[in-house]
Amino acid sequence: MSAKKIVILGGGESGVGAALLAQAKGFEVFLSDKGSLKDSYRATLEAAQIPFEENQHTEARILGASEVIKSPGIPATVPLVEKIRAQGTPVISEIEFAARYTKARLIGITGSNGKTTTTLLTYHLLKTAGYNVGLAGNVGDSFAAQVIDDTFDYFVLELSSFQLDDMVQTHLDVRVLLNITPDHLDRYGYVFQNYVDAKFRILQNTRPDDTFIYFAESQPIQTELAKRNPAIAQLPISLENPVREGGYFLNNTLTAIRNGRTFQMPQTETTLRGPHNAINALAAILAAQSVGVSDEAIAEGLRTFENAEHRMEPAGTIREVRFINDSKATNVDSVYYALASMDAPTVWIAGGQDKGNDYSQLDNLVRQKVKALICLGVDNHKLTDYFGPVVPSIQETRSVQEAVSMGLALAEPGDIVLLSPACASFDLFRNYVDRGNQFKAAVKNVLADNT
Repeated sequence: MSAKKIVILGGGESGVGAALLAQAKGFEVFLSDKGSLKDSYRATLEAAQIPFEENQHTEARILGASEVIKSPGIPATVPLVEKIRAQGTPVISEIEFAARYTKARLIGITGSNGKTTTTLLTYHLLKTAGYNVGLAGNVGDSFAAQVIDDTFDYFVLELSSFQLDDMVQTHLDVRVLLNITPDHLDRYGYVFQNYVDAKFRILQNTRPDDTFIYFAESQPIQTELAKRNPAIAQLPISLENPVREGGYFLNNTLTAIRNGRTFQMPQTETTLRGPHNAINALAAILAAQSVGVSDEAIAEGLRTFENAEHRMEPAGTIREVRFINDSKATNVDSVYYALASMDAPTVWIAGGQDKGNDYSQLDNLVRQKVKALICLGVDNHKLTDYFGPVVPSIQETRSVQEAVSMGLALAEPGDIVLLSPACASFDLFRNYVDRGNQFKAAVKNVLADNT
């Protein structure tokens, strides 16, 4: 009998990892990417002798697959994907495929904002405790590639809505939903409920002894939970009230309670600041408690954690003006939390490719915190029109170097210059990483000129 045919659409980290796993499990594998592959991925496929194509999709070969593993970056509305599904061929994600072949317990983390910080912190807490744990999903190496040898006892997975869309049978032992705010609506037909439904796929295949950790004051989560009432152990997180089981943040103290066991720590003793990071930290603490991590290891992990690049990352200080790189803040909700954590007058750098942003939730914070706005983008009219009556000084530029120089000129000693764009980066940069790296390099250049 011939081997089952697996086709992988997309030759990035997840696609190449899925191809390697499929080959290791004895499938006939073919990878197809409509664009060009990175040199490293091309070399990996060639070394493994996995057939592939780039800069095209050979439809007949793809439609002959028994199962298709689709990159999360490819929308379900692409005609080729619609054809594959119309003929009854299953279309799944790398996460779904890899989960079939691991014995590890899985911790899945999603949310519109904060999931990378929470994923990295959860991984760090387990690692600090000496757990044999892997990191995958939207961060780290390919989940599928790591499952080939399957040496970990735990995996912490950052899951986007795009990945969740193509997960069907995956079982997660611990599930975290940080928040739901309007994002990626272009992918979901500009219907917010479609996006909510995608995020709530985190609750697929629940068992009563699984754990569900969520932010209780996210209104969309409240509304959806009332409709669904899932049969799972629920641990809410609150910034407003104490809870019996779950987490809360009052008087600048993190409190997490799980099965009657209470962990407490002042946020000032951790490496994270602000109410948004209180949610992230409490989610990670509760996830760690759920798999048995000790209080001592949790406390040590919170003291030693280093966050990801481009999320509230100190970029340097020039003439007593602090520069902060928050390039990963590509939506309004992320900016809200960034501005809320500012402890000094702020020059805010924003702009890029607008995703249908509603800036009204920022009104009060901008009035309180922002002394000047620098618009870094090709088309800034929406920002300038909205904040013109609110911010005393607004400047525009298409140069990140000029934005940094403007920021320094507008700031006084003790102020903060914050890059927190609220927009996608693709008008001027390759991605948010490129934007953040250019910002940090520009700060270094200005610093060198001022020493």
